[in-house]
Amino acid sequence: MAEGPPLKPFYSVLVLAFACSALVAGMVVGLKPLQEANRQIDRKKNILAAAGLYRPDAPINELFSTIETRVVELASGRFVDPARIQPQTYDQLKAALDNTTGSSLSAEQDLARIRRLEKYSLVYLAKKGDAIDQVILPVRGKGLWSTMYAYVAVDAGDKTIRGVAFYEHGETPGLGGEVENSRWQGLWQGKRIYTGEGEVGIRVVKGRAAESGEEAAFQIDGLSGATLTTKGVDRLLHFWFGNDGFKPFLSQLPLKDASNG
Repeated sequence: MAEGPPLKPFYSVLVLAFACSALVAGMVVGLKPLQEANRQIDRKKNILAAAGLYRPDAPINELFSTIETRVVELASGRFVDPARIQPQTYDQLKAALDNTTGSSLSAEQDLARIRRLEKYSLVYLAKKGDAIDQVILPVRGKGLWSTMYAYVAVDAGDKTIRGVAFYEHGETPGLGGEVENSRWQGLWQGKRIYTGEGEVGIRVVKGRAAESGEEAAFQIDGLSGATLTTKGVDRLLHFWFGNDGFKPFLSQLPLKDASNG
């Protein structure tokens, strides 16, 4: 009677496979806290960069200690009690997908093409004394290939742009990917967001922005060779500074003290 194939090599390979899987799983679990810590450091760095407060010679956490993180209700623009929603653990992208904390946007509303919007958003407050000097706002919107994520710093008094930091996207390198170019981001500084009538006036235009006249105060150069990415940035600005975004919040600034909501 013929004997079957020996099983010992098979079992050895199986045990080795299980051991390698356990090792990889253990590494993933073990590295997760470090990865999360790195993500938090990167987030803080981009917030500080948008606000013009980042310095490469100073520890990130030390610089960020001057920033107060709060949660606002987008519809009313009012601060949410931290005891109700803790800013340190609130995930607004996850909240947007939940029917209790987010909702679908109509085609007319969805200028930024994000499909769903959270009811509450994180905001970051940079103060001088007890007064809010500037607010750093998280924004996002669809470009040509991807959803682009950025922080925009806004002067709490005159509502002009202090700075911007695009930190995540999948746009074409050298074209739409120039949203990360510090020279282009520098063109945002001092631009006005709202017209005298309270309408969103800021624009990212195709080609060169106006250099004089009333339009010069609102216009930002478009990205060369990246028309659809430029349109995407323009749309996200109009959405997030509009009534469905941060306009209700910004209309209540400046506030002297945000600690009591």
